[in-house]
Amino acid sequence: MSAPRLVETFLDAIASDRAASANTIAAYRRDLSDYVDFLVENGADPLTATAEQARAFLVHRSEAGLKASSLARQLSAIRQFHKHLYLEGRRSDDPTVSIEGPRRQRPVPKVLSVAEIDKLLRVAQEGLDDPARPAAERLRAARLACLLELLYGSGLRVSELISLPKAAAKTRQPALTIRGKGGKERLVPISEPGRAAIARYRALLEAEKPGLAKSPWLFPADGASGRLTRQVFARELKTAAAAAGLSAARISPHALRHAFASHLLQNGADLRVVQDLLGHADISTTQIYTHVLDERAKAMVRDLHPLGDEERE
Repeated sequence: MSAPRLVETFLDAIASDRAASANTIAAYRRDLSDYVDFLVENGADPLTATAEQARAFLVHRSEAGLKASSLARQLSAIRQFHKHLYLEGRRSDDPTVSIEGPRRQRPVPKVLSVAEIDKLLRVAQEGLDDPARPAAERLRAARLACLLELLYGSGLRVSELISLPKAAAKTRQPALTIRGKGGKERLVPISEPGRAAIARYRALLEAEKPGLAKSPWLFPADGASGRLTRQVFARELKTAAAAAGLSAARISPHALRHAFASHLLQNGADLRVVQDLLGHADISTTQIYTHVLDERAKAMVRDLHPLGDEERE
């Protein structure tokens, strides 16, 4: 079997066994194509590659300017690929077992303040009730306000948000069932402002674009996918950030998910609860927010411990 075919067999396996998304599959395909091309150029292939050749590939990518985070991602792809070849009996060994990944520190998330979130929401909601404003503009504004309310109020991944079904608009429950990474289901909260934003947006959509409103998606669009894309949402979010006087570099759909988690922890939520709400399989992923807990602990000592009282005698 050719090297490209081995890669495709591996991709088929993770698509089937792990319910990997199209974006995840595409990322694996890019990383493994780089790896296979390097092996071929050096007279090897995935079935004969040695640990030294795998390390040489990482050195090659590092010299090409890849950051530690990108190198770690490529090593992860290579490891999983070789593990698959070993388990499938195509190799009698795994040459990546002894390879150590580049050391890197997980960056602390850029957290938006509550005041900054309020600014974004106010900008998105401007003119929604103004009958003199063009209907298309009101509809676009209502959609953005709805997206922001759900993203910040529920902690959804952007892929989960834009994939919500139309049925989500009819729920009267305090939570939505979401199918996240790996096909795992979890409950996420939906606030009263979130439900109100959905109702307002859907009412405008049905009034202005009744044909589009029949789509099975909560956020339908005229494109090939039939629903709003993450690129369009990200672009509209950057525009709203600029109008709110916020740095576009700090604003992204994922930044609102970070704000959801950080603000919960700041107000006393348990880390395990936040892990469940975010859909993290491993608590270590949620622990990027421990800086929030550290600050809360400092504040508690300052405000509650006798030694923190500046007026003590």
